[in-house]
Amino acid sequence: MDHPVAAARFVANSERAHWHDRALWFVRQKRDRQAHGLPEWEELRERASAIKAYALSRLGELLEQFERQATAAGATVHWAADAAEHNAIVLEILRRHYAKRVVKSKSMLTEECHLNPFLERHGVEVVDTDLGERIVQLRGEPPSHIVMPAIHLKREEVGELFHRTMGTPEGLTDAQQLAEAARQDLRRRFREADVGITGVNFAIAETGGIVVCTNEGNADLGVSFPPVHIACMGIEKIIPRLADLSIFLRLLARSATGQPITAYSSHFHGPRRGGELHIVLVDNGRTNLLASDEFRRSLQCIRCGACMNTCPVYRRSGGHSYGTTVPGPIGSILAPARDTHAFASLPYACSLCGSCTDVCPVKIDLHHELLLWRREVVRRGALPRSKRWPMRFAAWVLRDPRRFERIGRRLRSALRILPRWLIYNRFNPWGRQRELPPAPPHSFRELWRRRHAERPPAPAQGDRSGPSPRTEESNRPSAVESARDGT
Repeated sequence: MDHPVAAARFVANSERAHWHDRALWFVRQKRDRQAHGLPEWEELRERASAIKAYALSRLGELLEQFERQATAAGATVHWAADAAEHNAIVLEILRRHYAKRVVKSKSMLTEECHLNPFLERHGVEVVDTDLGERIVQLRGEPPSHIVMPAIHLKREEVGELFHRTMGTPEGLTDAQQLAEAARQDLRRRFREADVGITGVNFAIAETGGIVVCTNEGNADLGVSFPPVHIACMGIEKIIPRLADLSIFLRLLARSATGQPITAYSSHFHGPRRGGELHIVLVDNGRTNLLASDEFRRSLQCIRCGACMNTCPVYRRSGGHSYGTTVPGPIGSILAPARDTHAFASLPYACSLCGSCTDVCPVKIDLHHELLLWRREVVRRGALPRSKRWPMRFAAWVLRDPRRFERIGRRLRSALRILPRWLIYNRFNPWGRQRELPPAPPHSFRELWRRRHAERPPAPAQGDRSGPSPRTEESNRPSAVESARDGT
């Protein structure tokens, strides 16, 4: 996936691009209000970061402790090395129960593993029950955001979709009525489901319990009607103690949607009476990241989406332009770790403004890791020739100060005399939606030399004949001196 090409398709619709930008910035502003309302916000971030760092440093021990405690509570724990093994485990559980209908709450891991199309190929009907997920599922497209899957769509498009798939009145755009139509359609599917699948927001090693956070209650319904609950989680979701959970719950919703806490924070400790709870622990490349000193901290992510809501590139290019399950800044770190050549353009989908790092609730140094990934892309030979040669030319120019000055002078002159169409034309994609400032008549170096030449020479050390180096302000008599002298 080439991000610039995919992003160009999104920004071609200027109205949608600007609306998408404003919608996400509105969520970012809500997050800021919530953060500023907690005096201990930065302390919570520090503690969350330290807890996650500790968990990663003891990941093997904590996962084994979690397995023991979950098994003692009656759950069955499965281990999957990759996406294929995860999907095979889920399918085997479904076949053992002759399950043909599955309801699933939001789970980025199952999206990462492409579970839905896998199960559908094997004759299993999968219904996503999160409203946003259901909308994009009916449209046959992946989520564009990990928290707000359908943020790229307008109500008119959802109304047309529901009219076509659910028989709602044509032209219906009222959000409450559209949500009610989806609720009525999903209620029947909850009752008829054979198995419920959820993701996992946090897994607690101390108790063997899992926590699922939603705003719609769909995860609770999805595991209340069917007798079998399958919870799919990446191994990085582990936290050591139950006492640690409150810190993350205070950070998650505030960072994700700007609300004090999610409407439902559901705790599962073992299966319900007469039912089964299966927990699938998935690696899928995470231990490779864990072994990296430079990129290990990206595993601290709690999937709040705050980095996406603030990122100027994501807001203006849309989530689908990234071509990966988790888009935005954190996705631009995780995706190249799985396949550097396929996602070589993502580390460059960043202005390095650092806003993502500023809002991350677990203090991942996102923009620094993205900069490091650019070096890795070059080292692994994944940088395309179209970028490689210009970067070599830039390095040649910047390596010699005199060469840099000469070429800079010529380019400034050229920008002043060249006609606009040579820069802003359909053959130069850089010029789209950009406007160069007027070329300055002099460079910074030239201005510095001129001002340095105009500055009066400083008196030699010990020379009392020259003017005092004090400024005019400092030469004025102080109030004390004036009073003493009678002036």
